[in-house]
Amino acid sequence: MALMTEANWEPKVLAFCCNWCSYSGADLVGLNRMKYPENVRIVRVPCSARVNPQFIIRAFQRGADGVLVAGCHPGDCHYSTGNYYTRRRFLVMKRLLEFIGIESQRFQARWISGAEAVKFRDTVTKLCEDIKALGPQRKLRDQK
Repeated sequence: MALMTEANWEPKVLAFCCNWCSYSGADLVGLNRMKYPENVRIVRVPCSARVNPQFIIRAFQRGADGVLVAGCHPGDCHYSTGNYYTRRRFLVMKRLLEFIGIESQRFQARWISGAEAVKFRDTVTKLCEDIKALGPQRKLRDQK
C-alpha cells in the first residue's frame, strides 16, 4: 500500500447530474467506452435545481475536492425552469464558497445534454485537472 503524497494525490470530485440530460450524457460516455477520471463520483438527481446548497457544502466537509452540478441546457429543462434556478443559485454559491475560504474554481455548474458525451467527458477531465493544480482542499474538512 503506497502512502499518499502530493505527487500521487488525485482529487475527489462529486458530480450532481440531472436525470434527464447530464446523467444520460455520462451514461453515453460509458456506452461509447470513453475514458474519464476514475475519481469522479456521480449522484443522479431529478433536476439540477434540486441540488440544495447544503449538499455542496456537505460534500466539501466530507472530503470532496471539487463539486460539479450538471443539468439540462437553459430552455430544455424537463421541469420548465429548473436550470434557471440553478444558474441563479450558482452565482450565489460561488460567492458563499469564497466567503468560507474555498476557491470558487472547486465548484462548477455546466449544461450538458444527453447527447453530449464528449462534452461531459471533457468537462469532468478539465475540472479534475484544474483541481489537481489547486491541490487538496482542507478548509472545511479541518473545521468539522
